[in-house]
Amino acid sequence: MPSLKDLKSRIDSVKSTRKITKAMQMVAAAKLRRAQDAAEASRPYTERFNAVMAGLAASVGDSDSAPRLLAGTGKDQTHLLVVMTAERGLCGGFNSTIVRLARLRIAELTAAGKTVKVLTVGKKGREQLRRDHADKFVGHVDLSEVKRVGYANAQDIARDVLGRFDAGEFDVATIFFNRFQSVISQIPTAQQIIPASFEGGDEGGASALYDYEPDEEAILSDLLPRAVATQIFAALLENGASEQGARMSAMDNATRNAGEMIERLTIQYNRTRQAVITNELIEIISGAEAL
Repeated sequence: MPSLKDLKSRIDSVKSTRKITKAMQMVAAAKLRRAQDAAEASRPYTERFNAVMAGLAASVGDSDSAPRLLAGTGKDQTHLLVVMTAERGLCGGFNSTIVRLARLRIAELTAAGKTVKVLTVGKKGREQLRRDHADKFVGHVDLSEVKRVGYANAQDIARDVLGRFDAGEFDVATIFFNRFQSVISQIPTAQQIIPASFEGGDEGGASALYDYEPDEEAILSDLLPRAVATQIFAALLENGASEQGARMSAMDNATRNAGEMIERLTIQYNRTRQAVITNELIEIISGAEAL
């Protein structure tokens, strides 16, 4: 049985831990509001941009003049997986769910005889994938010094990916991230960005309503690199909101668990203290009777 001193020390330690988790919960709640607003504000633009790009892509179809970012290399052999996670932990299963989805895709592609390359964004994803897939790493993007993710960060990642594509290093690129739904719900998402894939188009309706100058191929050639950066930026914003939501939820659970542990330890401390006092009284009484 632990002594009173040990129980007292443990209670004090858990109380200190509860103060830390409570503070982290409050910080995450403050950051969540800003990150959630940024993610939600980007969605209308991203959806409309994708709808316009889908219409343009549908009008070009499979023509020989279609941009390479849209038509692809004509092969499906080498896949680049851009795994986007957090730089820090203590956010529940946020990082693990993204890595789990990436691992499943790696296993599927490897079983199909494909070549897999991994570009990590965020330290936690790289740490989890290193044990089994370090041989597939081709690069890493460190955002640990970035206090607020901006479009410039997405452009840097997009330039890296596009440079590898132009160099012929891969045929298909897919980004992995968590889409924010609520504080307790983040959806692991895999989104193909090269060859460009857009949702929300009107199946060629755009070309029926608009005449483009210059032509669709020229517009796509200029907009497709921006589309890659836009999709990456949207994923970074969704990830940012998901991370803070997951951290807020995890720290709330940790704070409540610490409170419950303090209650249990306090009860044990009081019972132990009562037993010690009772034993001392029995010894005093026994000694008095012996005299």
